Amino acid sequence: MTDMPITPTQLETLIEEVELEDPIDFADLPFEEDALRELVAERLCSMTAGMTDFTDEDKILSLMAVAAKLLLENLVLNVQLLRRDGHSQEDGAALLQRLREGK
Repeated sequence: MTDMPITPTQLETLIEEVELEDPIDFADLPFEEDALRELVAERLCSMTAGMTDFTDEDKILSLMAVAAKLLLENLVLNVQLLRRDGHSQEDGAALLQRLREGK
């Protein structure tokens, strides 16, 4: 993992492919979707390229930690939206169980 195995452009393409299965609702954000993908891909590739003193294992662990933090943040934002829109009035434990079951 000494060199970047992917370019930002290639990563953007992969993001788009993942979105085919799990689309992102960009709603009415005042940004172009492609510009946001480009920003994210460039930032992630830049961050990874800056890990020159990291072992391969440390790079993987760091990227997994970043992914886990982003997934948690996404989950929290989605639950907040559900609650704001009145779709989920259940208590926290019940909601967490429902989410674990993929419902």
